[in-house]
Amino acid sequence: MKPRTLFVIAVPLAVIALSLASAAKTVVELKDAQGKSVGSATLWSSGTGVKGSASIHDLPPGEHALHFHQNAKCDAPDFKSAGPHFNPDGKKHGFENPEGHHAGDMKNFTVNAKGKANFKFEDKDVNFGNDNHSLFSNGGTALVVHAKADDMKTDPSGNSGDRIACGVVTK
Repeated sequence: MKPRTLFVIAVPLAVIALSLASAAKTVVELKDAQGKSVGSATLWSSGTGVKGSASIHDLPPGEHALHFHQNAKCDAPDFKSAGPHFNPDGKKHGFENPEGHHAGDMKNFTVNAKGKANFKFEDKDVNFGNDNHSLFSNGGTALVVHAKADDMKTDPSGNSGDRIACGVVTK
């Protein structure tokens, strides 16, 4: 084969491979302190980080924080095994903190009066790659729902309260 023929074949194959890789999704089951499933989140690579959609049920109504935490562990009842927020750059907490923010910090979401929430989210500071910002680094991470809203500035967790649901993020 001529070099031009190889190029014509190789480029489309590379584009297909990249499309399939970016289409890969990770599903995270979220459980409460009693081990009961309270929903799930689907995560996918967005090119500028990780995007997700969540469907949650049986949680207290109101505004809640959602963060990626450092460890791929969700030991009930307090989920402290998930460790601190995912923070590979050693920054302070919160989008409003001049010394922040953690890579695992995300916007709050609201659970309705029936205990349900369906929402999309994005974290431009994490990825599914092989570097230290990968949610799969160190064996994985955890996705944690907190009892209260994140105030977006108080270190280390934005006064977001107890951890009320958790799911492990692994390949």
